[in-house]
Amino acid sequence: MTKVAIITGAGSGIGRAVSLALLKSDWNVVLAGRRAEPLAETAAQAAGGESLVHPTDVADPDSVDALFAATEDRFGRLDLLFNNAGTGAPPGPIEDHSIEHWRRVVDVNLTGAFLCTRAAFRLMKSQDPRGGRIINNGSISAHAPRPGSIAYTATKHAITGLTRSTSLDGRAFDIACGQIDIGNAATDMTRAIARGVPQADGSLKAEATMDVQAVADAVLYMAGLPLSANVQFMTVMATQMPFIGRG
Repeated sequence: MTKVAIITGAGSGIGRAVSLALLKSDWNVVLAGRRAEPLAETAAQAAGGESLVHPTDVADPDSVDALFAATEDRFGRLDLLFNNAGTGAPPGPIEDHSIEHWRRVVDVNLTGAFLCTRAAFRLMKSQDPRGGRIINNGSISAHAPRPGSIAYTATKHAITGLTRSTSLDGRAFDIACGQIDIGNAATDMTRAIARGVPQADGSLKAEATMDVQAVADAVLYMAGLPLSANVQFMTVMATQMPFIGRG
């Protein structure tokens, strides 16, 4: 039986790389994201499994429900949800952080992951065979923040709580949940890292990055495990990035 995955944020970066890796491994993949054109570009690069482009706003409950209804209608089941869609806010002092930026980051990064998880539970509990896997994209920020990143960092810490609760509540229904925390994967979104980003000591320094394919390979490994096994937490990071240590 061909396995089925939903990838949010599939139009670029980590989401695109993971989608293409799964398709190459003969998964059927539903490509979800806000804009249809980047999703279509991902689909055009695919080889192997079957893809379905479905524009989705993960912060909108109705849009999320439509995504999962379309997945069930097309493929009949769901084996993997990769909660990858995310956004950030302009860096800056806490006192200058707008409530609009705060709410947008929380809506996409946290509420969006919850809405997708809720819909996945409904489908995974009712399908035959029962169960499936959810992988949440955390971040190095789920462990340690960058300066001026209060909204992003708070949501990524919250993702860890979402992962733990999902793992516990899914146990009785053969639903496994794990989290991948990624540091400095080279994508369009992280180009600034190679030019220079703020450090804890107030300086601005370029940081090492890694090929995004390393992330795709890690998610593919997590996704390929039998439901009797689970990677609860995995950190994949550029070896020379300044994460371990003091500063």
